[in-house]
Amino acid sequence: MNWKVFSEWFSQQLLPNIPENSLIILDNAPYHNVLAENAFPKKGHSIQKFKQWLTHNEIPWQENMLKAELYELCCRFAPKPEFSLDKLAFEKGHTILRTPPYHPELQPIEKCWGVVKNHIAANNDFTSMEKVKSLLEEGFLKVTPQTISGISKKIKKQEDDFWIEDSKYPNIENNLDDEIDLLDEEDENL
Repeated sequence: MNWKVFSEWFSQQLLPNIPENSLIILDNAPYHNVLAENAFPKKGHSIQKFKQWLTHNEIPWQENMLKAELYELCCRFAPKPEFSLDKLAFEKGHTILRTPPYHPELQPIEKCWGVVKNHIAANNDFTSMEKVKSLLEEGFLKVTPQTISGISKKIKKQEDDFWIEDSKYPNIENNLDDEIDLLDEEDENL
């Protein structure tokens, strides 16, 4: 999968066929997170990209600035990242919600694929690819609206459990920030 294939499917197949004002849940696959044109550059981008972004946003910079200096200047004026898919969805009245990275248990599609893969694994006799294709079609038929409703309920419960767990540690973010500040001070003193 890549951006070109996914964005074509997204704009031509998905968006025209979902209810108005839908919430589209995506994971953090690279092809979901392609930055919009003129979006804030990433650290690994070229010096030229930093200069273009600063110029486009009317932020003064000097020709002799190093890449690190240009990136730091960009960061000072960094807006929230803009993704191409978000713009496509917004134009059609939809919203995108991205789930946290490294949490497949919060991905409905992962659970749906699990239903399909379990069906294939339980019924595959490894005689032919035609058999696998047939089992794949059968597996897709097992992902019904009732299946998705059950998956959604389980994911909602997992989210609620995460919120409960997070509430047990209300100051962890502040404590981590303090620790990072201390490490930064130690680095500066070296």
